[in-house]
Amino acid sequence: MHSFESLHPVLQGLLATLFTYAVTALGASLVFFFKKINKTLIDSMLGFSAGVMIAASFWSLLSPAEELSVQLGYNAWIVNASGFIAGGLFVMLSDILLTKAKRFKGSDKTFKRSAMLAAAVTMHNIPEGLAVGVAFGSIAAGGATLTGAIMLAVGIALQNFPEGLCVSMPLYLSGKSKAKSFFAGQASGLVEPVAGVLGAAFAVVSRSLLPFALAFSGGAMIAVVCAELIPTAFEGNKLTAQIGVMSGFAVMMILDIALG
Repeated sequence: MHSFESLHPVLQGLLATLFTYAVTALGASLVFFFKKINKTLIDSMLGFSAGVMIAASFWSLLSPAEELSVQLGYNAWIVNASGFIAGGLFVMLSDILLTKAKRFKGSDKTFKRSAMLAAAVTMHNIPEGLAVGVAFGSIAAGGATLTGAIMLAVGIALQNFPEGLCVSMPLYLSGKSKAKSFFAGQASGLVEPVAGVLGAAFAVVSRSLLPFALAFSGGAMIAVVCAELIPTAFEGNKLTAQIGVMSGFAVMMILDIALG
């Protein structure tokens, strides 16, 4: 941990998002070994990661944004609210543009749905990578704590595991080879290291805009949770998903308060 803590924030952000990408690839690789995955397990994982990400959005992003705003003499509630709303709108507009832009020819509806899912997951990985990068980049400026930034990355990695599988498996079932399905699944996470480096670099060089960037990342995270994780997790076993969300939130809260 000490050697990681001594690294430059941009390198920390890169390594953290390479980890989240690797978990995406690991999830996608299950297409080589299974034809079906237990839905209850997936629901619980998605619920748990949703809880972690909700808690991380506050303790690792929004709360530090408020504290930095006060330190810099800004109006904290305006900065937090505007950044939060902007982050949510970014995700929502991305969804709208993606839906309108993607038009596939042919009659293979299963493949169309799978391709749309792959594109949606890739699009949502951009704000996730940015959030991790901004969190690590803000540590030196008094933003997120190292524990909070690491837990945010862990929470995103947890939800990336089923995401990778949810891209590769439908493509395989639509008739694509296992290799091509895996490639598409892991590729959906490649944008995270790029976004992570950009987010960390921005946080390092622009302290004056850091409160807004943190709040923006928090809003993007909540939007992703609401649009993707919660609906997908609660499609199946509602009780399992509820336990997962509560457990994930509690774990993140305890770790951030106790170690942050």
